[in-house]
Amino acid sequence: MPLMKTKPTSPGRRSMVKVVNPDLHKGKPFAALVEPQFQKAGRNNNGHITTRHKGGGHKHHYRVVDFKRNDKDGVAAKVERLEYDP
Repeated sequence: MPLMKTKPTSPGRRSMVKVVNPDLHKGKPFAALVEPQFQKAGRNNNGHITTRHKGGGHKHHYRVVDFKRNDKDGVAAKVERLEYDP
């Protein structure tokens, strides 16, 4: 797990170290495991703004992960690739 030091352009970045993982997949995530995560932007069910200063931002995705794996006991599997969690 290689580490990358950043240039000290500000006091906060002076001691900053990033984890670089070259083994992660560089392309788009596997589409069947990614769902859109809808933003409400401070609006209620009628579409009226109920909370100010909310909204905008980048589009978010939700990664579907099966942590229990109850029905997959004894099934052989192979890891195809490692992806960054969007």
